[in-house]
Amino acid sequence: MVSILSALLCLGLSLGQRIHVQAGTLPKPTLWAEPGSVIPYGSPVTLWCEGSLEAQKFDLYKEGKRVLWNTQTGRNSTTKDKFSITHMTEHDAGIYHCYYHSPTGWSEPSDALELVVTGSYSKPSLSALTSPVVPSGGKVTLQCGSGQGFDRFILTKEGDHRLSWTQDSQPQPSGWAKTLFLVGPITPSHRWRFRCYGYYRNSSQVWSPPSDALELLIPGESGKPSLLTQQGPIVASGQSLTLQCCSDVGYDRFALSKEGGGNLPQSLVLQPQAGLSQAHFPLDTVSSSHGGRYRCYGGYNLSSEWSAPSDPLDILVAGLLPDRPSLSVQPGPRVASGENVTLLCQSRSPRDTFLLSKEGAASPPLCRGAKHRAQQFQAEFSMSPVTSAHGGTYRCYSSHSSSPFLLSLPSEPLELLVSDYTVENLTRMGVAGLILVVIGVLLFEARNDPIRTLDAASM
Repeated sequence: MVSILSALLCLGLSLGQRIHVQAGTLPKPTLWAEPGSVIPYGSPVTLWCEGSLEAQKFDLYKEGKRVLWNTQTGRNSTTKDKFSITHMTEHDAGIYHCYYHSPTGWSEPSDALELVVTGSYSKPSLSALTSPVVPSGGKVTLQCGSGQGFDRFILTKEGDHRLSWTQDSQPQPSGWAKTLFLVGPITPSHRWRFRCYGYYRNSSQVWSPPSDALELLIPGESGKPSLLTQQGPIVASGQSLTLQCCSDVGYDRFALSKEGGGNLPQSLVLQPQAGLSQAHFPLDTVSSSHGGRYRCYGGYNLSSEWSAPSDPLDILVAGLLPDRPSLSVQPGPRVASGENVTLLCQSRSPRDTFLLSKEGAASPPLCRGAKHRAQQFQAEFSMSPVTSAHGGTYRCYSSHSSSPFLLSLPSEPLELLVSDYTVENLTRMGVAGLILVVIGVLLFEARNDPIRTLDAASM
């Protein structure tokens, strides 16, 4: 029994030595994967091994173990052969080498090919710290994070998995794991579009699904677009909100940037109308996260450089602070043109800022710092002298400087009525004008005092 084991052992050693001696007498082959070496779970992939003109058959090895793939080339075949995986799984992921055999022996092994499967676990998030808007030549820090507790993260530049960065994660007490990647310098010579993945050390070829794509924006100097909202700058919490970016320059696409936001939504241009290119950015149901300062940019599909930024648009979300301030006016809601008018906004809640908005106005609301008087926090908005343009419906809101884009509930509306009947105007109008003025005043009073109108009708 011992002699048989010894004989087998000697035979194994001699075969191993013979294979070892034979291997390496030919140039090493080339091994690659199509469509790439990073494959989504369930997708097909083909491994190709290419040798010299003398190649007769190919062997494929995964992590030192031979794969059940042993092919022989035909007389009219090329110097390469393929191994197809129809549905990629975690069992197919790993490190591969291939060899080819010729009449003179075995070749050296190919360079290693790392085949990765993605789609296990849940996808991480990718954002740019500070802003994804980066000046040409600048650098930016990207953060990849996940609640899965990954050991490592990989950042890839979209379209080229060969350009990637790998970092160990930084575990957080909450169980969240994240890491930071410093990228740059950023130049407009090509697009900078990234995704990130997470994985564990004990299965380094099994990655998570990719994060949502993050594209860095390099602003240029071409004509800046305009950023608008039909709802106005103050939007109630829970309402829907759509921002519109438009330009008379024929841009193919637009991007929306929120100051301090890490992501950069993009939208293709809608059908141009009246020479304007435009795109809509629906922000869905408004919440506290939508409050902030926005800008948009225009760009072309074949260029990585974007336009100059639009003028900023502040979106203020009302109803997130529980108080409802009061709004009053001095000397009263009906005044003549040229008078001095003061609107007073007050709240019992400790607030350091008040805002006054006029219904239908395109301009942003007026903002004043609060003062504490008679157990009230208040701010005055002076209009001196008033004109007919000041007439309209006003509301005021309270806010706090620590969250300037989050507002209280609106005050009750206050309607300011401004007449143009000053003494100077009456003098110039003469008797006929005075008669018209009297009629106008009576109509004005009747419109704004329905009780008096009813009394006069009953007489």
